[in-house]
Amino acid sequence: MCTGIRFTDKNGAMYFGRNLDWTQGYGEQVVVTPPAAEVPAAFERPRDPVRGHAVMGMGIVVAGIPLYFDCGNDAGLAVAGLNFPQSAHYAPDAVDGTTNVAAYEFPYWVARNFSTLDELRKALPSVTVVAKPVNEHLPVANLHWLVGDATDSLVVECMADGLRVWEDDVDTLTNEPDFGWHRQNLRNYLTLSDGLPAPATWDRADLKPFGSGGGVQGLPGDYGGPARFVRAAFVNARYPVQDGEKNNVTRLFRTLGAAAVPDGVARMGDGAYEKTLYTSCFSASTLTYYHATYDDPTIRAYPLSACDLSGTAPLVATPAA
Repeated sequence: MCTGIRFTDKNGAMYFGRNLDWTQGYGEQVVVTPPAAEVPAAFERPRDPVRGHAVMGMGIVVAGIPLYFDCGNDAGLAVAGLNFPQSAHYAPDAVDGTTNVAAYEFPYWVARNFSTLDELRKALPSVTVVAKPVNEHLPVANLHWLVGDATDSLVVECMADGLRVWEDDVDTLTNEPDFGWHRQNLRNYLTLSDGLPAPATWDRADLKPFGSGGGVQGLPGDYGGPARFVRAAFVNARYPVQDGEKNNVTRLFRTLGAAAVPDGVARMGDGAYEKTLYTSCFSASTLTYYHATYDDPTIRAYPLSACDLSGTAPLVATPAA
C-alpha cells in the first residue's frame, strides 16, 4: 500500500510526496545520482543523453544501478512508484522499434531524461515497459507511477491492453484498482464538505450539529487503496494554499498523515502487518528532499545543493545539520 500527492504553493512551486507502506524495509536510503553517472541500462537506448539530470530520492543501489522508490530531479520533475499488484502487466520482452525501459529503472529513466511532463507525454507513446528483473534475487515489482511537475501530474499504468497515461487532475494516487476507477469513485463523495452542517428540524425537534468536521460524514476511514485515495484527494484539495517552504512541507506531511497506516491494522495474507515505513517530500523550488520514518517522525532535509554532483556513480546523501 502507498499514497502519493502533489500540489503547488502560492508561487506555483511544486511539492511532491508519498507514503511508502509495506511490511518491511529494504535498507533504503536517500540516493543521489549525478548528471554524468554511468548507470548500466537494461536495454540499448541510443536517444538517452550521455549527461542527464541530477536525481535525488529514496531507494537502494544494486550493482551501480539506483532503484528509486520515488525521486525528483534538478529540473523540478518528480516520480513515485506505487504498488499495483493485481493489474500491472508489463511486456515480457523488449519490442523492436520502441524505447524499452525495465520496470525497475522507470523512475530513474524518467527523472534523468525529462525536464517537464510535456516532454514525457511526447515520449510515452513509444515506450515499452519490460518485465526484466535487475538480478535473479530481486523480482519484478508490479507498480504504477505518479509523475508531477509545476503544471500538473500524470499517472502511468501498464495494463493488459497496453500502456495508459492518465491526466491526474486530483494530484493523488494510491494502489488498486486503476486510476480511472479511483477517479470515477470520487463521484460517490460529492456531498463531502469542509463546512459546518446546517441545523435541521425533524418533526418538532430542532437539531444542531455537535461541532465542526461534520461535513465530512461519510469520508471512508479504512486503509484500503480506494479509501486512502478519497481521503488524500479530499484533504489535498481542501488544504489552504501555503506560502514558504516550511509551511508547504508541513502541508504535505499533514496531508499524507491522513492516509498513513499504523502498525496492527493492515494484515497481509502471510500474517505480517503493513505500515507507513516512511513519508517523503520533494520541494521543486529548493531541490530539497525531506523524509521521516515510522520509528522516527523527525523530518530530515537533504538539499541537492549540498551534494557532490561531480562523480559518475550514485551516492548516499547525508541530511542537513
